[in-house]
Amino acid sequence: MEFKSYEEFWPFYLSQHSKPETRRWHFVGTSLVFVCLVLALVVKWWFVLLAPVLAYGLAWYSHFYVEGNKPATFGHPFWSLRADFRMFFLILTGQIDEEIKKARGKDSEQLQA
Repeated sequence: MEFKSYEEFWPFYLSQHSKPETRRWHFVGTSLVFVCLVLALVVKWWFVLLAPVLAYGLAWYSHFYVEGNKPATFGHPFWSLRADFRMFFLILTGQIDEEIKKARGKDSEQLQA
């Protein structure tokens, strides 16, 4: 798929992460990126090399075996990376469900009615 902007890509990205389990695997993978970065600073530099292996490994597992789709990274690597961190912080702050509703074109008032 072709997108003209990141904001156009974002709803597609969320649609590719429709299952909570997929989002959990991504959250764990992204969390491990931060752990690896800290370890690289305080223990050994090579932990930074482990960060993408863990993050992409868990994310791709979730796409192939949980979500049943192809990772968006394959077609849009930079926007996918940006979107992954955005999703991570939305999960961390408890805002992901509302963002998914918004991306689907539904607001919370329609869902409560």
